[in-house]
Amino acid sequence: MSALDWLIVLGLNGAIIAYGLRRARGTSTSGEWFLSSRALPWWAVGLSLFATNMDNSEFVSATGTIASEGLHFLSAHTFGGLVGVTIATFLIVPAIYRAGLYTNSEYLEHRFGPGTRVLGALIQIQYRTSVLGLMIWSVHLTLVGVGGLRPALSWALIVSLVLLSGVYTAVGGLRAVVATDVLQSVLVMAGGLAVCIAVWQAVGGWNAMVAQLESLGTTAEGLAPGLAAADLVHVSAFRGRDGTTSPAVIFIAWILISSGWWTVSHTSTQRMMGARSLWDMKMAGVLGVGVSLVILLFTGMLGLFGRAQFPVFARPDEMYPHLISTYLGIGAKGLVVAGVVSAAVSTFDSMGSSMSAVFTRDIYARFISRDRHDAHYLRVGRMATVAILVLGFAYLPLILRAPTMLAAFRSVTSVFVTPLLIVYLVGAVTRTNRRVGMAGLATGGLYGVVGFVDREVIDVSWLPSWLTGQWEAFVWAVAFTAAGCAFAALHPRWRETVGVGTAGVEAAAGDASPPGADDWLAKSSGELGPIRLHPFSERVPLLASPALYTGLLAAISAWLVFGVFW
Repeated sequence: MSALDWLIVLGLNGAIIAYGLRRARGTSTSGEWFLSSRALPWWAVGLSLFATNMDNSEFVSATGTIASEGLHFLSAHTFGGLVGVTIATFLIVPAIYRAGLYTNSEYLEHRFGPGTRVLGALIQIQYRTSVLGLMIWSVHLTLVGVGGLRPALSWALIVSLVLLSGVYTAVGGLRAVVATDVLQSVLVMAGGLAVCIAVWQAVGGWNAMVAQLESLGTTAEGLAPGLAAADLVHVSAFRGRDGTTSPAVIFIAWILISSGWWTVSHTSTQRMMGARSLWDMKMAGVLGVGVSLVILLFTGMLGLFGRAQFPVFARPDEMYPHLISTYLGIGAKGLVVAGVVSAAVSTFDSMGSSMSAVFTRDIYARFISRDRHDAHYLRVGRMATVAILVLGFAYLPLILRAPTMLAAFRSVTSVFVTPLLIVYLVGAVTRTNRRVGMAGLATGGLYGVVGFVDREVIDVSWLPSWLTGQWEAFVWAVAFTAAGCAFAALHPRWRETVGVGTAGVEAAAGDASPPGADDWLAKSSGELGPIRLHPFSERVPLLASPALYTGLLAAISAWLVFGVFW
């Protein structure tokens, strides 16, 4: 890259980080730091959700996965995102919001007891730091492949980005994070569209790309087993790495993966819970999903165009940086890399803010050090921010072993995240007893661990692939978790255990020392103020109805997946 390109990268991102440090000033209470005092408008929350959802690892991994396996990934940001945001904004997060809670793991204790809360918090930290590892690796690939940096210099720059984003996040909390996310989202979109337009023009458009893929047959290097290059344009063509998985199973798996991000991940629910009203929360979810869908359509197609132009390309995850380096000139290349860096910083600050909140409230303040001053927990949250960000580096060995970055992510996600998603759903829509949550996590998690060991550690010969395969694991995780929940719900000795639905919270007999009225966790909930249904003077206008736009996105998703690309 030229000096002008680096000036663009450093100038744009330096300005955003400086803005974040400026917005961080004045944050003095835990309510401001963790949830921005529940005062964020829908458009800011929605763009923040997009900036965190469509980070650089998404661009790199989506391009690489589609270049190798085809358009099945489209299901994740169409029906997957739509189902996930509907579950989150219409069912689960409103229950947390109304209860005056700060984290979704906090809701698990109110619904199922303290043990479920701890497990939920640990699962979240493991889940989101694994995604952080994907982001770190994708940024490294881009800085080396596009920027031409030596690996050592690339890692030094990444560590600097982690520390800088950690500083303004630690000082300003969610308010600073969302403020910078809004600006970063614009830069991410501009960079992504710039590379899409350049590659589209160089290849000659969609028809020229399809003709090139058809001419390649099965000769392209790096394709998934059993695929011809022309198959990449179809959602249903990919049948797993072993060629035996039903497209329906893969479609369901993507819905579960995306639903887990919108519901289980406090990275997303924290932003929703910082919204100024329940209407703002729902509209923010619709905006986040809608913008993500549009950007994925553009950037995801880069995998198809890249495969058509470079049939001999053995490492799919390097396709996105290679396209930037090949087709963009001076200035444009700097804009795209600026978007890559901005997406990374957005994810770093989001992970730090949300997971430090989970650690501070759901583990430290609840079980380690209770009844301290608000300033003490604010300080702990700030220190935890940096520690959380450092954990992302631990996942690099697993990512390097996988055929693609998304393959590594999928293998980890089914272990605990899908069981936790089912437990949240059971808690939100039923009034079953409090033993159900732990029972469901135990059976679903045990299956997940066994499947992960069989896939990634030791090949257990007597376990069939249809039981522990990477895609099948998501469906089985639902089945095993549901079985555990059903057993606990029907057990004659547990059926009388107090259980609650979304309307309230009760303590079960035997729950160890729940937070009292004078506890910091309870006191801080009182800082959040009254609950607003919507910001309108009367009822919500029809054209401002979140349900209307959710239905519109559902129709568009059905047309794209089943009508155009299936």
